[in-house]
Amino acid sequence: MSPEAIRQMTDQQARQLSEQLREQIIDSVSKTGGHLASSLGVVELTVAIHRVFDLNIDRLVFDVGHQCYAHKILTGRGGQMHTLRQFGGLSGFPKPNEHRADAFVAGHASNSVSVALGMARARTVNREDYSVLAIIGDGAMTGGLSFEGLSNAGQSGEPLIVILNDNGMSITKNVGGVASHLARQRLKPQYLHMKKLYRRLTNHGKIGRTIYHITHRVKKMVKDAVLAGSVFEDMGFEYIGPVEGHDVARLTQMLHYAKELHCPVLLHVRTVKGKGYPPAEREPDKFHGVGPFDRESGAALSKSGGVSFSSVFGETMVELAQQNPEVCAITAAMQPGTGLDGFAKRFPERFYDVGIAEEHAVCMAAGMAKQRTIPVFAVYSSFLQRAYDMLIHDVAIQGLHTVFGVDRAGLVGEDGETHHGVFDVAYLSSVPGMKIYAPANYEELRQMLRRAVLEESGPVAVRYPRGTEGALTTLCGVEGACVLRPGRQITLVGYGTTVNTLLEAAEQLEAVGVSAQVLKLNSILPLDTDTLCRCARDTGRMMVVEECVDNGCVGHRIAAALMGCGLGGTKLTLVNLGNRFVPHGTVAQLRTLCGLDAKALVQRAMEEVAHG
Repeated sequence: MSPEAIRQMTDQQARQLSEQLREQIIDSVSKTGGHLASSLGVVELTVAIHRVFDLNIDRLVFDVGHQCYAHKILTGRGGQMHTLRQFGGLSGFPKPNEHRADAFVAGHASNSVSVALGMARARTVNREDYSVLAIIGDGAMTGGLSFEGLSNAGQSGEPLIVILNDNGMSITKNVGGVASHLARQRLKPQYLHMKKLYRRLTNHGKIGRTIYHITHRVKKMVKDAVLAGSVFEDMGFEYIGPVEGHDVARLTQMLHYAKELHCPVLLHVRTVKGKGYPPAEREPDKFHGVGPFDRESGAALSKSGGVSFSSVFGETMVELAQQNPEVCAITAAMQPGTGLDGFAKRFPERFYDVGIAEEHAVCMAAGMAKQRTIPVFAVYSSFLQRAYDMLIHDVAIQGLHTVFGVDRAGLVGEDGETHHGVFDVAYLSSVPGMKIYAPANYEELRQMLRRAVLEESGPVAVRYPRGTEGALTTLCGVEGACVLRPGRQITLVGYGTTVNTLLEAAEQLEAVGVSAQVLKLNSILPLDTDTLCRCARDTGRMMVVEECVDNGCVGHRIAAALMGCGLGGTKLTLVNLGNRFVPHGTVAQLRTLCGLDAKALVQRAMEEVAHG
């Protein structure tokens, strides 16, 4: 269906299209998995946007992007939905290199208004003519960046439309029946027509502008007395809403009106997350991100919810909190994902969910640590990136004992570039006084977290991957490094669950006559220089394997350590992700793509041994 055909639809045809999209999204995601509830909640809104705007020219910026599936289908990608989040297939997020209508990469929250304002300002500088929209959910509004963008956008005067997709959180409180009545009046066609006429008449000449200023002050006085004001109007936006988010005809009307205002507009839309699919409506959080499921019942087709690094982290946190009343847990809108449901239930007075506000979480943790509590911030690796400045300025400079449970470290799979935890090794290692533990299994996570919380001082990070442990399930130590397998010709060095692949590669190498030593780093900051140097002397060759980017990797620090102990002549090979962004796919597929699977490591090690 062409963009022009969508814009020429009748209201009835738009309603029918919305139902067809909803059915296709449910059918597709039931097979591939993905972010279901978010996309179902904005189907009518997406259709309305496509009826009013040409998104090959106009710019629509998604916040997070979980809700973009209907948009993908309407832009000609419906036939590829069976490849959603699959290796080589459609991304689960907007991707400009996938389609012109995807205005900007999305994956993290709270940035859409800032990006949209940047596009609007570029339009003005270039003297071009197109519309700019940002769609942001009430969850993303918990992030401070969203308010930085709103504050600047409202005062800029730049024509742009911010669509607040409110599916659960009340942003401004409507007071009583008078407020509800006035909200309804604001959306009547007669009111909107008169307001447009009023703006045109008072926009010309000195007398018109004088009338506008007088009437605007009077209106504001009355509104402030009755409604206690609107934060968005105070920022400089023309506020419209709240609007029923599943009435495609009314949404289309409101978007036309917002477009004609030629100023910063905030359109407040009320939606139901999971709309049209009863299991998702009943449990929107459960159907936020799902694997393949039975369409009729909503039941998952594969077992999930078993033991994982995240669940073991949560269980250990409960044990530590029982032992020490100063232990507190912090999360940034990721309570279930980080395994903290049990902690929140058992110790609600010591559990803090700050919303999508990682910078605030780290600052708050610093304040808590300064006043003699032990804050533990459980956060995904890629989300902690936002708080790098706070790690340095608020935590490290004062040497405050703050613990970071860095979840989703390494490759995470189908969410792709925006979610892979492949930068924390570099940015955490750059923070003076930081200690970093890297458990390879559940028992090591328990012991390392216990050490970090109860025995360490200063900032400490414990980084662990998404999912389950591998074949190595025994405790190999908490600090330093340990040799898992002796060898004479080459030392394979790794940390975390990567050591399972190294052990597999060492076995395969032995089968072809190559003796490989396997060295596991329990902590990657500081490094156990003595053990590293001893292993380098044993074999003369060392291959460091890491699931992180090359810049700032542990391998570079190992090279410096070997130089420091007079072993600069050691043949050192670094195997990592290089300096690139890794696409989406299963973790196994991505490791093969990046040369981090056992087969590739065996080949690389054999080449190094053969070349002396």
